[in-house]
Amino acid sequence: MSLQQTIKEQMKDAMRAKDSVRVSTLRGLMSAFTNELVAQKKTPQDELSDQDVLTVIKRAVKQRKDSISQFESAGRSELAESEKAELTILSDYLPETMSLEDIKAIAVKKKAELDITDKGKMGMLIGALVKELGDKADGGDVKTVVNELFTE
Repeated sequence: MSLQQTIKEQMKDAMRAKDSVRVSTLRGLMSAFTNELVAQKKTPQDELSDQDVLTVIKRAVKQRKDSISQFESAGRSELAESEKAELTILSDYLPETMSLEDIKAIAVKKKAELDITDKGKMGMLIGALVKELGDKADGGDVKTVVNELFTE
């Protein structure tokens, strides 16, 4: 069963369980899948590949993280909490990402390999790491680790 079908079935289960947060989150995700299909010039009845589904989920996760930071900076903790609940649900569908320590070990090797010594080439190191690690690591985590390397 594809990831998209799995999510559709879990949405039905959430409806039966009357889990309103999960239902609304998964409905939004199914809507995003339809939007992605239309953007790819396919019909809404088609199915996305699992890779495309993961891309849509990552986009939704990024939107939730942005919303959480904006709500918290505006002092709207009740709205941030609802976004955090949705983020937790969405994160369940993403593959495990590497820990900061694992990323740091690879980043140190890559920094030496590329012979990067000044902070001006930080972007080059981040780009190389994101390309090498791909879906195994979150881009924000990679940036955090590289920033730490240049502040030490």
